[in-house]
Amino acid sequence: MKKHIIALALIALLIAGGIFLYLAQGNTAQLPPGADTGREPLFTTPRNEMIPTVNIAEVKPWTGDEKPVAAKGLNVARYADGLAHPRSLLRLPNGDVLVAETNSPPRPKNGIVSRVMSYLMDKAGAGAPSANRITLLRDVDGDGRAETKTAFLTGLNSPYGMALIGDTLYVANTDALMAFPYKEGDIRITAKGRKIIDLPAQAPNQHWTKSLAASPEGLLYVGVGSNSNVADNGLEVEKGRALVLEVNPKTGYKRIFASGLRNPVGLAFEPKSGALWGVVNERDMLGGDLVPDYLTRVEFGAFYGWPWNYWGGYEDRRVQPQRPEIREYTHRPDYALGNHVAPLGLTFADKLQLGAPYTDGAIVGLHGSWNRKPAAGYKVVYVGFADGEAGKAKPVDLLTGFLDKDGAAHGRPVDVTADAKGALLVSDDVGGVVWRVTKAQ
Repeated sequence: MKKHIIALALIALLIAGGIFLYLAQGNTAQLPPGADTGREPLFTTPRNEMIPTVNIAEVKPWTGDEKPVAAKGLNVARYADGLAHPRSLLRLPNGDVLVAETNSPPRPKNGIVSRVMSYLMDKAGAGAPSANRITLLRDVDGDGRAETKTAFLTGLNSPYGMALIGDTLYVANTDALMAFPYKEGDIRITAKGRKIIDLPAQAPNQHWTKSLAASPEGLLYVGVGSNSNVADNGLEVEKGRALVLEVNPKTGYKRIFASGLRNPVGLAFEPKSGALWGVVNERDMLGGDLVPDYLTRVEFGAFYGWPWNYWGGYEDRRVQPQRPEIREYTHRPDYALGNHVAPLGLTFADKLQLGAPYTDGAIVGLHGSWNRKPAAGYKVVYVGFADGEAGKAKPVDLLTGFLDKDGAAHGRPVDVTADAKGALLVSDDVGGVVWRVTKAQ
């Protein structure tokens, strides 16, 4: 009898192991390339994943003269390298460029889930401790490469967003919006800084980045991501998250500007309409063909669906209790960038001199998927606009080649901005590089 029990237990373990291995293979996307982009992306039936698909591109750093591939009519070269996980960028009025060398705050490493997450972050090139530093890059001789790198501001706490209003530099740490005095030409800030408001950083602080944009009127807009995929740990831990805040930096007054945005990272003002736009990372574990990350106008008082629904009314039935009554009040995004492409950087073409067709539209840095087969993103794209609105055309690849032919990642694009001469700067956190894209002569 005992032998039979042992045999049955072994059979059960083998079956369970087989099921686990089958589920761990993950979900493979079925839509043709490009079908999940544009103003009218194609949607499929959700394929719920008990175990998330894991398809992380292993890091294979750039060597020698290797570089990304620029679109026809453009050139790309190194503006600065040897950086520690460079993320957000800010060009100052005198042409200096600030880059946040940053990473997530320390995460717990006890427990299976924490250990697995640490392993995955290490594999993706995002496991190093945060430098907690903003570095100033200066192109002294105007040749398109920064000759000097200076530790401009140190002792920060996983900084991300940066904005300059007058003589004050604002920095969004993971847990607070800070203000520092700035004088043009300075190569270092030594002042301690002044806290404007606290920002939510409660454990597990899943989406730790806090993006920042300044309006022409001198108001600040802070993007705060959710603390989970779809409120997995309850709505209480999502308090003050998945939204864009409007902050008056002079008084500290804040209000929710827009909500239901799972992870709004890049924020920028469209030059013709003056409207605030953002790029948003949507939810996971519904298969490789859902849900599209997007570019959208961020409107005051608008609700964009998270966690109960997506793309203007598709219900996510994993979220309980359901709230079908809010579907009619859910704002539909303007433009799909693709499933799991992880858009992080956003700028507009008005300050760029790249030539046609990159003259009236948005430039978006797609950091790249970690949970999709085949991989998606890992490039910089251009989305054409007309009269202040995203057009009907599909995104145009502007900078590619971050993945090699074997699927390894030389780098991952993050933020995008214009330099003083109208070139496009692209931060590459895995490569430790800021790239400079120019019009071919």
